[in-house]
Amino acid sequence: MKLFKNIEKSKALKLSDLVQYQEGQIVSKTLVQNASVSITLFAFDKAEEISSHASHGDAMLTVLDGKAGITVGESKSVLSAGETIVMPADIPHAVYAEEQMKFLLTVVF
Repeated sequence: MKLFKNIEKSKALKLSDLVQYQEGQIVSKTLVQNASVSITLFAFDKAEEISSHASHGDAMLTVLDGKAGITVGESKSVLSAGETIVMPADIPHAVYAEEQMKFLLTVVF
């Protein structure tokens, strides 16, 4: 059974190299998708966003490159490379690229 996809196994990798910026776009690469967990890499061009929405799972966002503006409920944060935030299930949240940014999103259902 293959759990991970779109990623080499048994090899040291830099996650931020696995997804590339595209002008005016949001690029994503799904690494795992099943009933229990979703793991996806994202690259946002500057000023791209995912508007406010809620998920039925807890979502952990880890910035790999750049700066992310994150809104969780009424709370706003700006995260830089190496920083992480957990967006609780069923709480509206949004993501905005303060500059070009890449992040790893892990959602646990």
